[in-house]
Amino acid sequence: MGQKEDNGNIITSDLPLSSFEMGRDDVNVVCTYGKISLWFGKQVPDIVVGQILLGIANIDASTVHELELVCGFDDIMEYESDGYVLVSYARSENGYRTTFNIPFSSKKALLRLARSITEDLKEKDTVLDCYWTGDASDIMRLYEELSTIEGWNVKGINYKDDAKEKHNDTVIFD
Repeated sequence: MGQKEDNGNIITSDLPLSSFEMGRDDVNVVCTYGKISLWFGKQVPDIVVGQILLGIANIDASTVHELELVCGFDDIMEYESDGYVLVSYARSENGYRTTFNIPFSSKKALLRLARSITEDLKEKDTVLDCYWTGDASDIMRLYEELSTIEGWNVKGINYKDDAKEKHNDTVIFD
């Protein structure tokens, strides 16, 4: 298991995927049918952050990241002018508590998100959850899209258990 089959598909079970984990030492991408979880280590190069965000956008432009932050009222308009979509806001002690959706269909929004991630990486590792409608074929397309990044590989594939039989179909790649 884990070897590429003749059709080039590395998913080796007929069971539905639970999760597909890929990346390299400084980046981890875990895909499920509803979410992509990204972990960026402090040492990841800025170019790799951009490649991953653009790769996701190329596979599913309807992907969004939800961002909650407190900012001034004028800042809300600045975020919107950069492609962020205001979902909600409420006055708070320190300004406005806001929720934005960052659409992966907007290159301008992705650029601002990438800059924000690289700024955060100066201080600490960064985790980002993105929501999409991807299925197993989209996950495989995303893997192929990102496999052009140096050192990129499959870290693990988890399958959902069949209702009638219990399987241990977790494949770990080193």
